[in-house]
Amino acid sequence: MLTPRTQRIKDALFARPRRISLERALLYRESYLETEGEPVVMRRALAFRRVLERHRIVIDGDDLLVGNRTEEPRSGVVSPEMSPYWILDELDEFPVRPQDTFDVSEEDKRTYREVLYPFWAGRSLNDWYVAHRPDEVGAAEKDRVFAVAQTDKGQGHIIADIGEVLDRGLGALLAEVEEHRDAAPENDFLRAGALCVRAVIDYVRRYERIVREASEGRPVADPNAFVAPASTPGRARELARMADVLAHVATEPCRDLYDALQLAWLLCVALQHESNASSISLGRMDQYLLPYYRASVEAGAAEGEMRELLQCFYLKTNTVVFVRSTDSARFFAGFPTGYNLVVGGVDAEGRDAANELSLLLLDLQRDTRLPQPNLSVRLHAGSPDALLRKAAEVIRLGDGLPQCFNDEVNVESFTLRGVTLADARDYAVVGCVELSIPGRMYGLHDICMFNMVRCMELAMRSHPEGFEDFEALVREVEATIDHYVSLMVRGCNVCDEAHRATSPTPLLSVLVHDSLERGADITSGGARYNPSGVQGVGTANLADSLYVVKRAIFEEGALTWAQLLEMLERDWQGAGDEVWRQRFINRYEKYGNDVDEVDRIGRRVLTHYGEEVARYENARGGRFQPGSYTVSAHIPLGAAVGATPDGRRAGEQLADGGLSPMVGRDKSGPTASLLSVSKLENVLDTNGSLLNVKFSPSTLEGEAGLARLVAYLRAFCRLKIQHIQFNVVDRATLLDAQAHPENHRDLVVRVAGYSAMFVELAKAIQDDIINRTEHELS
Repeated sequence: MLTPRTQRIKDALFARPRRISLERALLYRESYLETEGEPVVMRRALAFRRVLERHRIVIDGDDLLVGNRTEEPRSGVVSPEMSPYWILDELDEFPVRPQDTFDVSEEDKRTYREVLYPFWAGRSLNDWYVAHRPDEVGAAEKDRVFAVAQTDKGQGHIIADIGEVLDRGLGALLAEVEEHRDAAPENDFLRAGALCVRAVIDYVRRYERIVREASEGRPVADPNAFVAPASTPGRARELARMADVLAHVATEPCRDLYDALQLAWLLCVALQHESNASSISLGRMDQYLLPYYRASVEAGAAEGEMRELLQCFYLKTNTVVFVRSTDSARFFAGFPTGYNLVVGGVDAEGRDAANELSLLLLDLQRDTRLPQPNLSVRLHAGSPDALLRKAAEVIRLGDGLPQCFNDEVNVESFTLRGVTLADARDYAVVGCVELSIPGRMYGLHDICMFNMVRCMELAMRSHPEGFEDFEALVREVEATIDHYVSLMVRGCNVCDEAHRATSPTPLLSVLVHDSLERGADITSGGARYNPSGVQGVGTANLADSLYVVKRAIFEEGALTWAQLLEMLERDWQGAGDEVWRQRFINRYEKYGNDVDEVDRIGRRVLTHYGEEVARYENARGGRFQPGSYTVSAHIPLGAAVGATPDGRRAGEQLADGGLSPMVGRDKSGPTASLLSVSKLENVLDTNGSLLNVKFSPSTLEGEAGLARLVAYLRAFCRLKIQHIQFNVVDRATLLDAQAHPENHRDLVVRVAGYSAMFVELAKAIQDDIINRTEHELS
């Protein structure tokens, strides 16, 4: 459970309304006014340094770890250098929009309109993208098959090599970067990288000075800092210890858990100040923190003291939320920050790597009961029972955490894409479910969502005369997919080039292997591995719809092609249409029920999409890789599609998750769903896939329920499915939370590849979670 200190910290996170913060934007502009004519990478580095030097630091009376992104926790930081336009359009809407609301002061609105917007209009990343995007890509986006993402945000969905910095220290990192810089003095990236690392060292020392002054009862000299006064001798001693930790980790390797957690968090904060991007994830913390945890144990640190420090770290990850446009918030509802933390899995030699810290990091979710960090557990055939049992215990708390990843397929997936076996065995997760290699990969993992169901709709409408046979229909759907994939790739590559031209990230880059040796920012191909990830959405709806057409039209002759198109065009509103709709829903088998004929259709279409995507090279010399997850995009992507032969009405949501069955159609139990997903070519989805399962809490009660869930996870491993996650909450609780949110402020649920506070979700997403099939395990 939380200590009194950490309970106060948690309560403070939600004590005030979320606000928009302009601080970073104003400091960024201030620096850019002074650096006109400098190379872009240097301008970015200098602006980053300005933010670290001058943003307001706040340390309250309970903090044991320092490092804040904004003056108030859970404030939304805007980045007009990425795109100033949507922010201007939504200034008055932030407090009242349907999802992810923020307060904005009238003074800040005025400042944005009169100062920030005029400066960035015409020179942002989005402007570069729009200016260079081919006309045919823009036209294709209007067809609502795909929309290129990352055109208004910085570089995220990546894992820096935090562990190496903890081991070597910032001083050694700076020396290495400066050595490369001195060997190539004309290289602007290396100059910028050295400047950034030195800025981080100075940033840590800035915190140390502030904390030291407060610990000694002196006035804090920094005009942009606030430290709650040390009201007791005990608090003065805490501050003095914090100052000593900061003084050490400014340049030296970490000694114990306190050092490691403090430096790791300050690196996270610094990377947020640089990019203001989601899903700069934490990687395999049970691996790189383990030496420091054991050092603390050996030095006699009390178990409660270490647990409280880890609680503080977990709570810090919840201080960061992201402000997205109204449209983007529909795709990523509930402020997903993407601090993905992975435990378990195998080591470089393929041996089980779970340890005592793996279990503790999982167990901490019992204490915090918050959406961040986004806990993930890697499982494999040899995972110890203790790890599976602990994961199952935490899963049945009902927070949707941890989500589970399967080494039995994911390691193979990466080796098939050219990743070395040792690197593949070190994979972790960024953001939601995107697979990545810590400290070695820049994957643009979330650059596009591709609506395969819309491709089917366009293929059907383009042939009012019908098709000779079912095979001809499927080939036309595949050809439509091919056409739009080629256009999507062109748009994604322009976005990639826009990041290189306008928004390099030198600090992040020096924390990714091979960038220093190549002398190149990650946006220019500096990372060891450089894929681009795009998500194919709608497997379940495609399988169900095509199967209905196959049976009803081509095999049974129950109706004509023209009759089907007319019903779909009427959205099932004509005389007798509802009878047909119910027949299509209930008479014909559906994906997710272990029916080979339906599942094979899903396998064929998803495999075709994945193989087509992987044919293309991206702008950094890597290749495109497919994934299958939706975040919360199954709601807006469904809004882009008319009625479909599976009985779906126009505008209704698509299947959630990515590989999950359509809501309410998986009638044969949770094992049947696993078997359906296992028939897909899961090994192709290198960018990650997502399977949602919802269990009744009663089915997991007691030792018997726990044993059932452990056995289910073992089956998941054997079937070589990449990912699975769970909601363990009953429908009655969710309905009551929807009707009486004031009574359920702490209710955390799984949305897609992330968890969120249920009461902070829009009604459409709440309804989707409520309506997912609630399974029993036997």
